Order: sequence, then structure tokens, then C-alpha cells
Amino acid sequence: MEFVEGHQDEPTRQRVARSILDNGPSTAAALAERLDLTPAAVRRHLDHLVEQGAVTAAEQRVYGARGRGRPAKVFALTDAGRDEFDQQYDDLAVAALRYVAETSGDEGVMEFARRRVAFIERDCELLLAEQPDLSPAQALAQVLTTGGYAATIRQFPVVGQAAGEQLCQQHCPVSHVAHEFPQLCEAETEAIGRVLGTHVQRLATIAHGDGVCTTCIPSVSTDKEKR
Repeated sequence: MEFVEGHQDEPTRQRVARSILDNGPSTAAALAERLDLTPAAVRRHLDHLVEQGAVTAAEQRVYGARGRGRPAKVFALTDAGRDEFDQQYDDLAVAALRYVAETSGDEGVMEFARRRVAFIERDCELLLAEQPDLSPAQALAQVLTTGGYAATIRQFPVVGQAAGEQLCQQHCPVSHVAHEFPQLCEAETEAIGRVLGTHVQRLATIAHGDGVCTTCIPSVSTDKEKR
């Protein structure tokens, strides 16, 4: 399956898929607004992507009282859809890490994983020095996005209280490898916690079949209360 098949609609169709990749599961209305297209045009492209197996549709979750009519559908990329954007060297990476595991054990894999994500702390420190008005969370999102994770910071969705923020990574360039070697996720979570100076908790990961990697970032007061 490929997005580009020589058809005149394919560049726009790829923009639709890219928007879902960068922004996470989206409704047709949200996609239409972001891409300056009509909802009808977006739905036509979405239908084709669903037929290809690149996108899946589910009913949008509604919090609180539900209005009239059926809930809007939310469209998310499937594993096959993500494969179209990268994952070209997964087999080689898995083979290399299997060799590391055989020769150096789990500790060797963990050491590799920590070295791989060393850029997170290094680049966040440089970015905060250049742009001191950024919060550590904002700097983290920028650094991760540059690294291919399409990261954003959102308010943690707890009704009636400000429980902190949520780091959302819409894409993971090593998700297939991390499925077999979770040390990649563990090392990344450690680095995120050190940058933010607080304990963070992973709520979902693409490597384990979720649509997005989400990490709970508690507020400073909440974190202190737990201690």
C-alpha cells in the first residue's frame, strides 16, 4: 500500500494523512479546517484511506451530556499508515539490538537506549538557554518534534481540576523496534522526567498499539503532595 499512486488526488490525500500524523486522531471537520478543504472533500479522502487500510475510524468520545445526533467519527492512522512515513530500517535495528542483547544482555540494550535519547536533555538545555521564556515542557515538545515525534503539550484532561499537563507524541520513529525492546521507551521516559524535574508516567505508547504516546506531567504541587 502506498499513498502516492499517480492519481491527481494523492498529494492532498497525503496531506490529510500527514495532518493526522502530526496532530493525532482527528474528525473530518477538524481536518477540513486545518487543511482549508471542504468537509466533503476531506471525507472523500478519508474514505479512500480507510479503504487502503491506512486510517481507521471510531466514534468520538463525548464527555458530559451528549447532544443530538450521532457522535462525530475520529480518524487515526493505523500501523500500515505510519509505515508509509518511515520505519524503513526497522529490520536492521531489531537485528542489531538482538545482537546487543545476546552479547551484553538487557543492560547493554538499556545503555544503548539511554545513549540514543541523550539528545533530549542536551538539546533541551541548549534551547532553554536560547529561549528562556519557554517552559521546560514547551522546550521538550520542540526538541521531540525536531527528533521526529510530532510532540505537543496539552492540559491534562481531568474534569474540575488542573492536574497538570500531558505530553502527546503523535508519532514514534522507533515504535516497531520498541515493541520488542521496551527499553527504548523506558530510557525516553527517564530523560523526559529529568528534563522536567518531576516524576512522569506513561499512559499509552504507540509501540504497544495505542494511537499516540501520552505521558502525564503532574503539576509541581500535585507531585509534591504525592511525595
